[in-house]
Amino acid sequence: MEKDYYQILGVPRGASLSEVKKAYRKLARKYHPDLNPGDKTAEARFKEIQEAYSVLSDPKKRAQYDQFGFVGNVPPGAEQASNFSGFEGFDFSDYGSATFRDFFESFFGGRAARPTFEAERGEDLHYTMKLGFEDAINGVQTKIRLTRLVTCSACGGRGYLSSGAPNRCPTCGGRGRTTIQRGFMRFASECPTCGGTGRLPGAACSVCHGEGRVQAAETINVRIPAGVDTGSKVRIAGKGNAGRQGGPAGDLYISIEVSPHSLFQREGSNIYLKVPITISEATLGAKIEVPTLSGKTMIRIPPGTKSGQKFRIKGLGVPTAGGKGRGDQLVEVTIVPPPFNDQRVRELMRELERVVSENPRDKMGMA
Repeated sequence: MEKDYYQILGVPRGASLSEVKKAYRKLARKYHPDLNPGDKTAEARFKEIQEAYSVLSDPKKRAQYDQFGFVGNVPPGAEQASNFSGFEGFDFSDYGSATFRDFFESFFGGRAARPTFEAERGEDLHYTMKLGFEDAINGVQTKIRLTRLVTCSACGGRGYLSSGAPNRCPTCGGRGRTTIQRGFMRFASECPTCGGTGRLPGAACSVCHGEGRVQAAETINVRIPAGVDTGSKVRIAGKGNAGRQGGPAGDLYISIEVSPHSLFQREGSNIYLKVPITISEATLGAKIEVPTLSGKTMIRIPPGTKSGQKFRIKGLGVPTAGGKGRGDQLVEVTIVPPPFNDQRVRELMRELERVVSENPRDKMGMA
């Protein structure tokens, strides 16, 4: 193998797709060009990580890589002549195209494709965004900056420059066929670069080096809908890597992380808030002011309210999916005792104790 993609991502050969994705995201964040401006080593490492992920995240590519050690139709260095002379000069296609095709399919797991000029969808990208508690509840419009692969403007994404006359294929030297060495055997097959024609439509683009795509930093506007929470994903269509040969671009997926709030807590579409009240408010009843996500409001505390009792304020929670209504805000009251070191308060509490002789623990059989 020319490159050990498993070693590049730091995962074992039997790693699951989720483990591969997790390792890729961790390394991509670490070596991303935006976080390492001017660092050529980090940039090269980032490209290497992307290459490894593109293979190991694709079941077909990964299966070929695991079996043969390369992805594509020609392994690295396979077009070079071998020192082994036992099968030199043999072209298995001379024994019949059907025979060779069947042998090639059984040996390599599929006939040689022509990927050079086929449209291919671009890869999806992943981005993590941290939001404040209230921004997540109400939604927000913001801008993010990311680096992605865009269509090369020099060649229009083709990977070659139209020169008016075909150019000799550099892979097969214009022969239209290449030789693949596998152990003691050599096979002549259709050149995967030119599709057997021996010619390319034009010279390879010097800007993208035949890739058809180049890296570019881009600032995009993002609308985060109301009601997202930690773990939510927002899809931005067409903002992943550009496709190859006119293929559609991938998508951008934004993973949301929400910061906690100093007062409010969230459970689903409801908002929870704890509010302290005095003994007299709990005993006599009162109207108190409480904060909400949209300002302050008044709630009524009925006489005889107990500590831990909850009151519901309808429609002041989190917007539900699709913008159809909102959850509620639940206010839990906690009774706070008066200052114990105030002499007058102590006298009044003793007087209250004489007036109210009921023991609240009698019903528990503890008196």
